[in-house]
Amino acid sequence: MPSRSADPVRRSTPWWARAARPARPPLPLALMVRAAVGMAVPLALGQLTHRLDLGIFAGLGAMHATMNDRVEPTRLRAPRIASAVLASALGMLIGSALQEFHPEGLHSTALVIGAALTATAFVSGALSATGPRGSAAGMLLLVSAALGSGMPLARPWWAAAPMMLAGAAFVILLGLPRSGYRRPRADPRNRALAAAYDALGRTLADLGTPQGATSRQVLTARLNQLQDLLPPPRPRAPESPRAVRLRRMYEAALAATEAASGLLWAWRPVPPEVAAVPGRLARAVERGGGEVAVPDWQPDTPSRQALDVALRAAAETVAGRAAVLGTAPPPPPDPWRLRVRLLSRGSVRYGLRVALCIAVGSAATASLPLSKSYWVPMTIAFVLKPDLGSVFLRAVSRSIGTVLGVAVTAGVLSLTTDAWALTVIAAFCVALLPYATAAHYGLNTVVMTPMALILLQLGGQSSAAEFWPRVLDTALASAIVLLFGYLLWPERPRHRIEPRLVDAATALRAYLASVAGGGAPVTAPEAPSAPESPTTPPAPVAEVWLRRTAYRALAEARQEVQQGLAEPPPTGRLAEQWLPATAALERLSGAVAAYAAQIRYGGRVPDPGEVARVRRALDDLTAAAREHRPPTRSAARPTRPHDPARSALGRAADELETLLGGRG
Repeated sequence: MPSRSADPVRRSTPWWARAARPARPPLPLALMVRAAVGMAVPLALGQLTHRLDLGIFAGLGAMHATMNDRVEPTRLRAPRIASAVLASALGMLIGSALQEFHPEGLHSTALVIGAALTATAFVSGALSATGPRGSAAGMLLLVSAALGSGMPLARPWWAAAPMMLAGAAFVILLGLPRSGYRRPRADPRNRALAAAYDALGRTLADLGTPQGATSRQVLTARLNQLQDLLPPPRPRAPESPRAVRLRRMYEAALAATEAASGLLWAWRPVPPEVAAVPGRLARAVERGGGEVAVPDWQPDTPSRQALDVALRAAAETVAGRAAVLGTAPPPPPDPWRLRVRLLSRGSVRYGLRVALCIAVGSAATASLPLSKSYWVPMTIAFVLKPDLGSVFLRAVSRSIGTVLGVAVTAGVLSLTTDAWALTVIAAFCVALLPYATAAHYGLNTVVMTPMALILLQLGGQSSAAEFWPRVLDTALASAIVLLFGYLLWPERPRHRIEPRLVDAATALRAYLASVAGGGAPVTAPEAPSAPESPTTPPAPVAEVWLRRTAYRALAEARQEVQQGLAEPPPTGRLAEQWLPATAALERLSGAVAAYAAQIRYGGRVPDPGEVARVRRALDDLTAAAREHRPPTRSAARPTRPHDPARSALGRAADELETLLGGRG
């Protein structure tokens, strides 16, 4: 039995190297141009009208819109930006009111502002726990409240909030499509679908090689992005023919993905001419459709037959013809669903966590001679975001990034303090923000710090001599988060990794039940139930959506483990211990896909005993995760193709039992 220490994948890279390594995202030119124009125009108008104070707040609203901007249809993009910036404007209104009605000099000013920010922090944290939109809105609510409580006010005092909304509205307008998407490639959904087919082609090309697992993870990420761009149809609102066709092409890609996952698990490659088909499908999608020929080959295993059928169905949908996909009406899960309710136990717990850190930060700023007291709570709001990544790494990256950002700003201001030149530099910094955010949080801070300090310089609110104290403010805020929101907070890192594994195991169990036809009918998650009819039984859930849910849950579990591996012990050690289980669940998803192909195309009859073995193993793994008992061994990886005469599920059961047999 291979031991955990024998796995070279985990030991190859130290945690600090993982933490420092940036991603290499593509250059988002459209977002970068929108960001630059969105910042430059308000600042320029402010200078031309001699109301730079209002222009700065409009530019701040444009920046907050840029932080939440994506290349996606307006139906998704506008609500995403609006919800975040509305919360930001509300926070600015709260902060401005605190400063206006409790001016400096009063003995109770610090106490009142600290108490108000603490209460706002609780609401911010509770809102952040509800889901992706709540997370963005909650963070900006607290950030803007902190800024409003300390930045010099515009006149009238309430004008900052509407100016922020105006700046955000300008960014939304900049991203509106011109008379719809006239060219297919201009539609972000078409580009995402083409990217998914390209990733599928790479996965097929890497079948039977060590790179196959990594290619499958990229494919899952591309499908997740595409799913986010195809929300469920509005009730009683028929979809356009283009949307219907896109959804059908997406479903065809999902069917081909299942077949590819089965082949990946079976370590069985396909001919190069077959692996090239998804790439040709991608090019056809970018052109708006067209004929794509699928070669006549001789698929000799059930999984290869499943791939052949799926690719031919995909070619039919791309050509605009109807194809039998075997999917049911329920839409895919909505990626914007609430994780928890606003006042649930989880949201209240997170709200208290943020409020504690803000309370400590407010006490520190009240007792220390800080020139910009709002910088500490603002930094806490940015750093204490476990849903956006490791809190430890965000704190360290924020501190290092601030040092570099202040150094860059000092260098720039030593060359020029001209307002128009600083406007151009601020616009340039904002233009880099979309790329920097996707690459690394530290790089995000390096870009955001000069932008914030230049805005302060433009407003006459600071000087170069006051920039270096921001490093001390950032270090203080990061230390508060690390001590009170990370080390002393009773919630441990295991609560981030292990719940994701439980979700993934539960989703896989539902997928297996659908494939094997065992157990009671499973209800579609997040899908509204249809009214019951005395003559028509409820429709069973489409297997494709259960599979999609399982793959997405596995991707989230993998992401949590990878983030943990980039932290020092004990978090890094815990992630390392759970990595074999994550890999085993990913392999199980491929085994279930191969098993489904054996049932459909190989004539295999589901064996209740094999299904029961896998269910027991999943139940054991779920119990181990809930009890914080990671496995101490890993299952052996295959080095030769799976025998199609043998049940894929039986072999998967063997691997899981090997993994769990070494549980400590």
